[in-house]
Amino acid sequence: PAERAAELDRLLAALKAAPDEATAALLEARIRAFWLEGASPAVRLLMARGIRNLNAKAAADAERDFDDVIALDPNLAEAYFQRGIARWKQDKLAAAIRDMEETLRRQPRHFDAFRVLSEIAEQRHDYMSALKAWQKLLSLDPKTPGGEAKLKELTRRAMGESA
Repeated sequence: PAERAAELDRLLAALKAAPDEATAALLEARIRAFWLEGASPAVRLLMARGIRNLNAKAAADAERDFDDVIALDPNLAEAYFQRGIARWKQDKLAAAIRDMEETLRRQPRHFDAFRVLSEIAEQRHDYMSALKAWQKLLSLDPKTPGGEAKLKELTRRAMGESA
């Protein structure tokens, strides 16, 4: 576990220091894969099925798949993250937010969870929360595509200017 923690620290430090969006995208993909590497084969299979269901626009089926993953591995941050996505796609916003919070409780540097929290807050016209989550995202992943432009837009909206 200490080696895995050190490897994750190294990957996240590299992401934070990435020189460009292309390098950052490769590091993001590597980190996402890393978060699943410690899972059991059964959990990985269920995660893959859930993601397939999400991609097939079967969010309710995906939610059930991720429920099963959480039952098997209640500490897997990525399971809460993906279930939150499935719930968000079903307009279960409060449940999606709770899952993103659970994700961050287990993996405080889960940049994708901050991205989703920002998008949900923006959808709810809560621009201050959207801004705060986006700032957290950029602190972890400064080369997020469109990151600075989105930061400016959310800052403007949070400070009360209309779109």
